[in-house]
Amino acid sequence: RVGPRVIRLQCYATLREGILFETRCISPKPDAFSHWMGSCTHRSSYSHLRAMRFAVEQINNSSTLLPGVSLGYEMVDVCYFTNSIHPILYFLANEHSVVQLQNNYTHYQPRVLAVIGPDSSQAAVIVAHVLSLFLIPQISYRATTNELNDRERFPTAFRAISSMEQQIVAMLLLLKEFQWNWINILYSDDDYGRQNLQLLWARATGICVAMQDAIPVPRSSQRLPLELQGKIKAIVSKVIHSTAKVVIVLSLDLTLPFFFQEAVRQNVMDLVWIAAEAWATEPTLYNITDLWRVGTILGVAAKEFSIPGFDDFRVSLAKEDNGQASDQTTCNQACDQCLGAARDADQTMRAQGERTDFSVYSSVYIVARALHRLLGCNTTGCHKRMVYPWQVGYMLALRNPSHVLRAFRKKGNTPNSFEIIQWKWDQPNNPFQKIASYSTKNQKLLFTTQNISWHTPNNTVPISVCSQECEYGQRRKPIRVSSCCFKCIDCEAGTFLNNNDPYNCQPCPAHQWSSARSQECYPRLLKYLEWQEGTTVVLLLFSVLGLIATLVISVTFAIHSQTPVVKSAGGRMCFFMLVSLIIGFINVPMYVGIPTEFKCVCRQTVFSLCFTVCISCITVRSFQIISIFKMAAWLPKAYSYWMKYNGQYIFITVILALKVAIIVTNVNINPPAPVLVDLKDDPSIVVLQCNKNYKLALLMNGSLDTCLSILCFYFSYMGKELPKNYNEAKYITLCMTCYSVSGIAILLVMSVYSAVLVTMCDAMGVVINLLGISMGYFGPKCYLIFFHPERNTAAYFQTAIQSYTMRQD
Repeated sequence: RVGPRVIRLQCYATLREGILFETRCISPKPDAFSHWMGSCTHRSSYSHLRAMRFAVEQINNSSTLLPGVSLGYEMVDVCYFTNSIHPILYFLANEHSVVQLQNNYTHYQPRVLAVIGPDSSQAAVIVAHVLSLFLIPQISYRATTNELNDRERFPTAFRAISSMEQQIVAMLLLLKEFQWNWINILYSDDDYGRQNLQLLWARATGICVAMQDAIPVPRSSQRLPLELQGKIKAIVSKVIHSTAKVVIVLSLDLTLPFFFQEAVRQNVMDLVWIAAEAWATEPTLYNITDLWRVGTILGVAAKEFSIPGFDDFRVSLAKEDNGQASDQTTCNQACDQCLGAARDADQTMRAQGERTDFSVYSSVYIVARALHRLLGCNTTGCHKRMVYPWQVGYMLALRNPSHVLRAFRKKGNTPNSFEIIQWKWDQPNNPFQKIASYSTKNQKLLFTTQNISWHTPNNTVPISVCSQECEYGQRRKPIRVSSCCFKCIDCEAGTFLNNNDPYNCQPCPAHQWSSARSQECYPRLLKYLEWQEGTTVVLLLFSVLGLIATLVISVTFAIHSQTPVVKSAGGRMCFFMLVSLIIGFINVPMYVGIPTEFKCVCRQTVFSLCFTVCISCITVRSFQIISIFKMAAWLPKAYSYWMKYNGQYIFITVILALKVAIIVTNVNINPPAPVLVDLKDDPSIVVLQCNKNYKLALLMNGSLDTCLSILCFYFSYMGKELPKNYNEAKYITLCMTCYSVSGIAILLVMSVYSAVLVTMCDAMGVVINLLGISMGYFGPKCYLIFFHPERNTAAYFQTAIQSYTMRQD
């Protein structure tokens, strides 16, 4: 085709056994060859044509592959994909140009045994639908569509290049390598673009799309209709205004010259373009004027293999195969115009590389090796017998390690690899420079060079993200529907950012803590009242001294139990109080060390019960002395009942019963078990205490004691004028003052602090109250017994009573 249309010489190659057929191409006339070869598209197609002939001539001249058998071929221009059916019908026809429709094609003899091509995915699928019905094997050297993987629909269709899916995987690995997650996607409005787009969406994880649009596909015209021109202008404008700096273009090469010319016209600059395999090494696009201004162009291309001797063969004179002069009306690569134009374009074709040429070349060898096995060839020759197309297809489907491409996979994929290339405008001899390789086997990118030219200052890697990555310990808060657009918010103290969930800060476990903006939790420092602390040592020292003093008092009172001093202090009730004090001092170590359930029970019950015994005895003793001197005269009958029925013991019993009820209720409401309590002002520390409601437990246990202490104050005030020997006011006041001061101090500390200091104050209050009763109430009695024995006589007490009576009179 000549004129304004773009001419593409992309040929079907057909293989026959025995004779070299003439090359038939629908091509321009001889006087149009110079114009035809001036197009970079035609240079590529011409190179593919020569690669097929080079492979056929090598095989025909080989003494090891198909010895004694010659391969023939016919080539047809499919005009991109508009001329696909006509040559297929020609290939399917017999020698009489008739296509026979049969129920069984096992013995069908068309003109060809195999078809190589076409190159475009859309045309390859159209052809595969027809050829599969006739069981004729088809090998596509450039079609990457996954439709050819369907063995039920296309049992005889194969590929000499990896699939679309592997191309998409390579692109996604490239995005991941440079941390690009905010991209634009452009795809051609045809099967190739839509299928690649579908695969990209299926495989893309962590990738967000800022803009997506379809590039309209022209119909081989060099002048676009005004409607399509307007669409392309709008797409380019969207790319300019997009915030993404990376553009993936999933398109065939025919669609893109108009697009990139418009991109240059609208002054698109400083972007990263990722090319699909279909145009990654397309010279037509490379030669667009000022294309370098659009930014960095990277592409996924078929892996380049060198074909020894092919570059020289491509521009050499073709040997006349039948001794006849070449027909100038056909493109048999022997005409002077065609060869001259090829030699002029040789440097460009060498720079483009032999990626697709190798696929064409290897496709011929694939069929040749299948025939070699099918004909049972050896070093001397091959069996001469009829070969049917389905037999060639069956041999192609067998997996053979000696295959030139090491066998087709079950789904039609080959183990060929891709590579990542970069377009270089300062290296015309190597415009498509390899920067990384990709293997379909392990699906990893291996960068072979770090010499990548970026369009950024100082050649730094471009950034294409909607939002910058959050800093350490910051969670993401989405600001758009896209997961790549977010704000960064600090994680609060006590929470951490789990890498598996970047959008939520997770709370730390109870035994761990974290500061603000943390990505992990740390073990908390466990605090409790430890044995080696100085305060604990002092506390235990006073407790031991108090215990010893109480034991000494107990022995002293036992020895002098019949003396007036002991009897005036309470007599037998004194021993009840002293035993309670001894138990209380022994219980002090329960406040030190790691709290256990047993220690917590002791803390919440033992001291409270012991102190209640002591204070109830003091209360009843004070009341009894008041009764002797005042109540006996005011209420003689009541006093007689009190004495007759041992009112003091009834009172103590009732108080103890009430106390036990309070303790049991408290234990049920606030179970005494070790718990971890957080410190609001220091999250790195956790306090181990007996229960969370420590304050409430102390208040409940102290409620009855508080009432008794008030009675003690009242009775001590009433007895301030009693005889000196029976005047307990100042001693009771001292004891109750210790109790009141310690209780108020504990409440104040607990209202401000909630750490170990509360436990320490509680233990100190216990020791102070025990010492207050032991030394404040019993101490003066022992002083009289040891240092003033003359006051510890019945006569002395009688004298004091008489003196009090005389004053009252």
